[in-house]
Amino acid sequence: MGERLTAVFVDNGLLRKNERDEVERSLRQGLDLKLVVVDAATEFLGALAGVSDPEEKRRTIGRVFIEVFQREAARLERAGEGNGAFRFLVQGTLYPDVIESVSAFGPSAMIKSHHNVGGLPERLGFELIEPLRYLFKDEVRQLGRELGLGSEFVGRHPFPGPGLGVRILGDVTADRVAVLQEADAIFIEELRAAGFYDRVSQALAVLLPVHSVGVMGDGRSYENVVALRAVETEDFMTADWSQLPHEFLGGVAGRIVNEVTGVNRVVYDLTSKPPGTIEWE
Repeated sequence: MGERLTAVFVDNGLLRKNERDEVERSLRQGLDLKLVVVDAATEFLGALAGVSDPEEKRRTIGRVFIEVFQREAARLERAGEGNGAFRFLVQGTLYPDVIESVSAFGPSAMIKSHHNVGGLPERLGFELIEPLRYLFKDEVRQLGRELGLGSEFVGRHPFPGPGLGVRILGDVTADRVAVLQEADAIFIEELRAAGFYDRVSQALAVLLPVHSVGVMGDGRSYENVVALRAVETEDFMTADWSQLPHEFLGGVAGRIVNEVTGVNRVVYDLTSKPPGTIEWE
C-alpha cells in the first residue's frame, strides 16, 4: 500500500514499561512505516476512572480507541496527508478474539468482549478491514516468518489491546498502572535472562484488587498482591500453565517484593485454559 497506509500507534497509558519506545522503534526501523504516535494516556485513564467491571472496561477502551482514530484521521485529512478522506480502518483482529467475543459461524456463548470486536461502538465512521480475522496466533507468526520479519518481532508474546487495563483487577489508576509495570518488567526480564521467554507462549503479571498483611523490615505492611501467569500453547484456544522451576519463581517473587514499592506478596497461577482464560479479565 505504500504511502496510502498511515499506521497509528496509540499510547493508551496501559502499556508495559518502555513498550511505547520499543514498539515505535521496531515499526519505524524494522518496517519503515509511516507512523503516527498518539499519547492518549490521560484520555484513557480518565474514561476508566471508577470502572471496575471487566466488560465495561473493554467497551470503554474500544470506544476511546475509535475516538482517537477518528480524531487523528480528521487531523491528517486537514493537514493534507491522506489521499482524500481516510475510509478504512485496518485492525489485527485474530480468530480467538472473534470466537471469544461473538459467534463467527453459529450460536455460541460469549466468553468476553475483546476491545476490537465486542468492545467496538456500533457506528465506527470507517469501513473495517481485518485481514487476519480467521487466523490463529501461530498462523500469524508463520505469516510473519514468510514475510521475512525478524524472530524477535515474530516471537514477541501476545499483549492485549486493552493492555494492563485488563491485568489490573478493579479500578485502573495511574498509580496502579505504575506498580504493575514494574512487577511485569521484572518477570519478563527474568524470563529472558533464564532462557525461558521463548519456551513460554505468554507471560504476564496481574495486580489483584486485594491487600495482604506482610512484614517489611521490622514493621507491618498491608500492600498489594501480584499474580504471575505463564502458559504454553499452540493455538491459544487451550493452554497449560507453564511448570517453571520453583527456584526461578522464588527469585522473581523476591525481586518484585523487594524492588516494587506497594507489593508485599506474589502468587503463581496454576490454572489451565479451560477452565481459566489466559488473561484474568
